[in-house]
Amino acid sequence: MIVRIMGEGQVRLDDSHFPKLNELDDELMTEVEQDDHEGFRRTLAALLEAVRSMGTPLPDDSLEPSELILPAPDATIEDVRAMLSEEGLIPLEPPARS
Repeated sequence: MIVRIMGEGQVRLDDSHFPKLNELDDELMTEVEQDDHEGFRRTLAALLEAVRSMGTPLPDDSLEPSELILPAPDATIEDVRAMLSEEGLIPLEPPARS
């Protein structure tokens, strides 16, 4: 799966990492709902760092379509609130590939 971190670039991430990412996503969603700015900042940083460390960066000139888009590290709680779906930022299951 190709994940884009806004303002940074793309990372190729194996679907096996979805459970860990969903844990962090659930925490982030709770913090957004509770307006917990401190927890939100900490969990967003942990989520993005997990994607960076588990994934393989794609070259800057790569034109792969992103299957998942995550907010920039400096995104506000309001920015992320606007991006959330019922499942959070990350779907419960990896996107199906054609």
